[in-house]
Amino acid sequence: MAMARLSNSVVLILSLLAFQGVRAQTYSATYLPSNAPNQSEQGQFGTNKCGTGYNQTSKCQNAYLNSVDDWCIFGPPDPGPESVIGNTERIEVAWCIKSGYGTRVIPDGTISGAHFVQTPDYVQITGVGDLTKINIPAGDEGGELDPHGADGNGNPIGGLVFSNAFTGQFAQLHEWTNFVSSSEFCFRGCKDGPRAPALCQHIYDVMGCYWNMPGNYGKGFNKCAGDTGEPMGVYGSSTFYQGQSVTPPAHPAPATSSCTTTSSIGNNLPVQSANTSKRRSSFYTSSPASGTSGSSVASRTSSVTNLGPTKSPNGALMGA
Repeated sequence: MAMARLSNSVVLILSLLAFQGVRAQTYSATYLPSNAPNQSEQGQFGTNKCGTGYNQTSKCQNAYLNSVDDWCIFGPPDPGPESVIGNTERIEVAWCIKSGYGTRVIPDGTISGAHFVQTPDYVQITGVGDLTKINIPAGDEGGELDPHGADGNGNPIGGLVFSNAFTGQFAQLHEWTNFVSSSEFCFRGCKDGPRAPALCQHIYDVMGCYWNMPGNYGKGFNKCAGDTGEPMGVYGSSTFYQGQSVTPPAHPAPATSSCTTTSSIGNNLPVQSANTSKRRSSFYTSSPASGTSGSSVASRTSSVTNLGPTKSPNGALMGA
């Protein structure tokens, strides 16, 4: 009888754990690039029904994380000094290395370093470049983009992320985080599962790339397999929150292996870099989206970030 009760308890515990795992993977909607709606969220600036090819005025808000020579980041739709990430986070559009997704393409020569890592739980791209060529003003320290935002609709509103890295077939990655500035970027997309929210945590928006996604930020291009890193902000049984008096150092970059190097990445398309004298989108200028302060990056405290090494409140240097 005692053994039966123990067995029943074990079954109950396993059932609860399984239920929690299912809950962690349940989202209000799941799309593929082929069946994405025109807009996945109310108040969206652009579209998720993007077609194929490329267009340098595209408002596509679908990003892809596939390989070192096939990825995207989010960036401003229009150039100009007011298009800092802190002002445009609600309306960013996808800029991609490759054509074929109906997005804008990143002009060849923009990216001087890109390092793609695939782990069992996420894919990640980190690197450097002259991102003024995708409308980010020179000197902009950037900001953090994710599928949540202040109102749950995402920054950008309705932004979707897909990858074919895990199975060879496209799947939506519901949890992701993307930091971008005028000179550096990092983008992680997590495979759906119980650990995805923690491994793609979005609450550390002032901590920057090096702290959230430790990895290779040098010049050159490679693709590696990697170990799954520790969740950002979690140290054993303790969790760090922004604003605490002592800021812990970043986790060490996880080990990588099976790295392959390529000499360059690009699309060989005759596209030009942004004209930084143009005005930014009237969508933002005339009607700031809900949850956005409208102030410049320099004056923001909620989503400003320095993507390079920064000093924590206790004076310790963070980053690598």
